[in-house]
Amino acid sequence: MWVLCIRVTIAYVWAPHRAGAPAANNQKDEIALMKTITTTEELSQYCAEARQHPYVTVDTEFLRERTYYSKLCLVQLAMPGEDDSGAVLVDPLAEGISLEPMLELFKDTSVVKVFHAARQDLEIFFVEAGVFPEPLFDTQVAAMVCGFGEQVGYETLVRKIAKESLDKTSRFTDWSRRPLTDAQKTYALADVTHLRVIYEYLSAQLAKSNRDNWVREELRILTAPSTYTVVPEEAWKRVKTRTSSGKFLAVVRELAKFRESYAQQRNVPRSRVYKDDALVELASTKPASFSDLGRSRLLLRDARKGDIAEGILAAVKAGVDCPVEDQPKPDTSREKLQVNPALADLLRVLLKAKAEKASVASRLIAPAADLDGIAAGLRDVPALSGWRKEVFGDDALRLCNGEIALAAKGKNVRIIEL
Repeated sequence: MWVLCIRVTIAYVWAPHRAGAPAANNQKDEIALMKTITTTEELSQYCAEARQHPYVTVDTEFLRERTYYSKLCLVQLAMPGEDDSGAVLVDPLAEGISLEPMLELFKDTSVVKVFHAARQDLEIFFVEAGVFPEPLFDTQVAAMVCGFGEQVGYETLVRKIAKESLDKTSRFTDWSRRPLTDAQKTYALADVTHLRVIYEYLSAQLAKSNRDNWVREELRILTAPSTYTVVPEEAWKRVKTRTSSGKFLAVVRELAKFRESYAQQRNVPRSRVYKDDALVELASTKPASFSDLGRSRLLLRDARKGDIAEGILAAVKAGVDCPVEDQPKPDTSREKLQVNPALADLLRVLLKAKAEKASVASRLIAPAADLDGIAAGLRDVPALSGWRKEVFGDDALRLCNGEIALAAKGKNVRIIEL
C-alpha cells in the first residue's frame, strides 16, 4: 500500500544543495530553494508526483481565534526522502488557487496520508470539502500504541525518534499574513520532513508487534463525520451546570442552541456571543427585557443589544415556556451506579500491570470512569471491546467474576488463577 504524509503548507524544494557550498550559507540556500505553491497547475504537478509514492506527510497552519470555523492558511506536504527536495508549502490564500488536486490526492487509497494529531486538520478538510484523507495514519495515535505515553507531542517524537530538535518560535505567529517569513517557512517544513522518519519508524514497530489493527480502530472516530458536526440542539450537553432541574436545563438548552446557531451562521467564536458562565447566569436570572439584560454581571456589552439580545430573550422565553415532558433530562445513570471501591482499586492495579506489559499508556486503555463503571457492573464501556478487551478487558471481567486474583512479586503484579 502507498503511504502519503501531508501537512497543509506546501513549499517545494526543487534542487539539491550545491556540492562544496560554504556551511554558513546552507540555511540560506535551503530557504532560497523553497518554492511556495500558489497556482492550481503547480499543485496538480506536485500531487501527480506524490501519487507515485507510498505515502505523503501532511500538516496545516490555520487561525481560529476570531472565527467559528478554522481558517486554513497553509498546507505542508512532503514525499518520502532524506532531504527537503520533496517537501512543499501550499498557499491556500493565493488568488485563484484551487485545492482540488490535493483533495484528489487525499482520496487516492494507494497513498497513505500521514499526520500528527490529525483531528483539527481533518476537521478543516471535512468542513470545507467533505473529504477525509484515506488511508490515514496519525503518528500521535501510533506513538501511544507503541508506548510513548498519552497524547505525545510532535516535538518529543522528533527528539526521540528523528534525533533532531525543533525551533518552535514561529508556532503562534499569524499564518494569514503575507509574505511568510523565512522562519515561518522553515518551521512549517520541519513539521512534515521529520514526520517521514517518525512515520517509517512507528509503522515498522506496529508491524513488528502486530498492532496495526489497534491504530486503525482508534482512527475510526477521527474519520467519523459526527466527530466534527455540532448540532445546535445538542450544544447544551457541553455546558457544565450544577443542577439537574428540568426547567433550568430547558433554558440552558435554548440559550446554547441560539449561541451555536448564531456563531455558525456568522462564523464567530461562540465565546464572542457569550461565554458559558454568562449562559449559566442567564439561565438562573431568566431576563425578560432589555433592562434585565443590562443588569447581567457576565454578559458582554455587545450582547445586551441588537440581534444577540433579542435572541437571548427569545431563548429564555422558549425555555421557560417549555412543557415538562419536553424538558431535557440529564444522564444520571452513572451517578446511580453502586461502585465497589475495593474492586475498582483492584482494577486499577490490574490496568497498571497490563499497560506496563503492553507498553501502552494506561489511560488509552481505560480511563478512571471506565474502571468505576466496570466495578459497578457496566459492560458497555470501551475498555471491554476491541483491542482493549484483548489487552485488559478479558482479565478485568475474570477479576470481577472471581476467577482470578492478583499477587505481588517484587515490583511485578502476577495473575493467580482461582
